[in-house]
Amino acid sequence: MHLKNINIVERMKHYNVPGLSIALLGNGQIIGTENYGLLEVESDRKVNENSIFSACSISKFLTGMLAMKLINEGLLDLDDDVNERLVSWKVPENDYTKNKKVTLRNLLSHQSGIKDPEGSFSELNSKKEIPLMVELLEGETSYCKVPIEVKCEPESEFHYSDAGFCIIQQLIEDVTEKPFHLVMNEQIFESLGIENSQLNTRLLKMDRENFSCGHNKNGELVDGKYPIYPYPAASGLWTTSLDLAELVLELINALKGESKVGISESLAKEMITSQSGKSWTGLGVFLEGSEKELEITSLGWGVGFQCMMVVFPYLEKGAIIMTNAELGVHQMKGIIGEIYKSLMS
Repeated sequence: MHLKNINIVERMKHYNVPGLSIALLGNGQIIGTENYGLLEVESDRKVNENSIFSACSISKFLTGMLAMKLINEGLLDLDDDVNERLVSWKVPENDYTKNKKVTLRNLLSHQSGIKDPEGSFSELNSKKEIPLMVELLEGETSYCKVPIEVKCEPESEFHYSDAGFCIIQQLIEDVTEKPFHLVMNEQIFESLGIENSQLNTRLLKMDRENFSCGHNKNGELVDGKYPIYPYPAASGLWTTSLDLAELVLELINALKGESKVGISESLAKEMITSQSGKSWTGLGVFLEGSEKELEITSLGWGVGFQCMMVVFPYLEKGAIIMTNAELGVHQMKGIIGEIYKSLMS
């Protein structure tokens, strides 16, 4: 994949995007990065290949990869009732769970029957403690003021859900008896040599020169500069375009039976297979097209940041596009969409 017929610096100016980082994959390898602009408006901190952005919901792709790894180890199962392995908290039983139980498969594909309460899952309020996942699921925090429960029969409807990924995080912590970020470091990051990615919301040190600040659609700094989401599995990842490219490469390799992490070919294929009759959703990723032309995407959109991961796993090519501005429009209607179209032309 190569950028064609686009003046990125001019388009950044047009959209008030201070900084941008792109990593490109082709022929089953990382073919380079392109970095533009500043990590913080009116500073001299330039974007480079070690620049760390908030990946927001692209975290869900990473969580999907970790889940596949833990299934491979026998610690998790895609189709068991998650309550069999949850210890600290259980999905409340109700009329909707009588016939079908909540499983890891339907949590990963946003089809567990759980709907995010309105106005929930905002960024961290710096005046408040980082919530414990159990408190959050029980509706005892400002991030989610009502208890999480199943609102329609599992697999009957699609509802994009951060709460579902909070349950996955609690499940992973319960079966491993370790904090989520440590499990990710040990199982995924260390195996892939990923060093510039962080999920530990308690220890994120934002004064490091590599961290990008967030900006609004006018290119101005957002409040607090570094908006943190205190739910790592759903949206807490801070990473570089290059680290995410390594993760994409791992998926491509796993599909060929060459995983460095230890994800089987069959589980990698399951991850990018349509789930429960919904053609567009895999496990932690979204799908379009089919066969050789299958396209996998994951989008990140939060306070101050927007980004996109796109990969054609069977054509062994892809791109990660990360920006430090939230434009207020869907990625495809802003600079990310223009870059995507340039790569596809």
